[in-house]
Amino acid sequence: MIFGLRPILEALNAGRTLDKIFLLRGTKNSMTQDITALAKAADVPVSMVPVEKLDNITRKNHQGAVAFVSPIDYMPLDSILAGLYEEGKTPLLLVLDRVTDVRNFGSIARNAECLGVHAIVVPSRGAAQINGDALKTSAGALNLIPVCREANLKETLTFLRESGVQIVACTEKSDASLEAEAVDLTGPLAILMGSEEDGISPEYLRLANHKLRIPMAGQISSLNVSVASGIMLYEVLRQRLVKK
Repeated sequence: MIFGLRPILEALNAGRTLDKIFLLRGTKNSMTQDITALAKAADVPVSMVPVEKLDNITRKNHQGAVAFVSPIDYMPLDSILAGLYEEGKTPLLLVLDRVTDVRNFGSIARNAECLGVHAIVVPSRGAAQINGDALKTSAGALNLIPVCREANLKETLTFLRESGVQIVACTEKSDASLEAEAVDLTGPLAILMGSEEDGISPEYLRLANHKLRIPMAGQISSLNVSVASGIMLYEVLRQRLVKK
């Protein structure tokens, strides 16, 4: 963590990758304005919070400002996608809509790296904080696989579609089942997974080229999102290996 307005401003000016910033609600001065502007340019979420929130985060003299430093550097999605096409690779991306549990995120990253995902895409707001627990749960995968933090997932999904990437949403609301192999998963692909609470947002589901559900045989109707991501990505890898 970084405490105080000036240290946070200096960190932003130095280009350090910050995960999120908390500022004391009601504070308005030139330094908070500069922090807010720089954070917006870097897609770092800023939250205006009561002093109790800051006091709960740290007992140190925070001076009304606390920032979390990310242990990874976020990568630009457009550059990654362009690079994959230039190298003749078939893009495989994993898009996470509001997956907030840190350990789930770490497990998903481990699945993704093992099964050939080229990058993980998360929203700048409403995503799990990438911290030591996430790195540990990922078994080091977060040091190997790029993570892209996007300010607007709707625009990101539209960009992917326009770039020739097929969006496939994993949702129990679909009639098409994964094992039926009704969807070709061997081309440029982005797998879209939803939050632990309520799945994929309707506005994102509407942008999906295909919706697939994982078949169930038990009485519980849903899987943990990290397990579901592993099943979806395995099917992608299986189809691609068969096609070779």
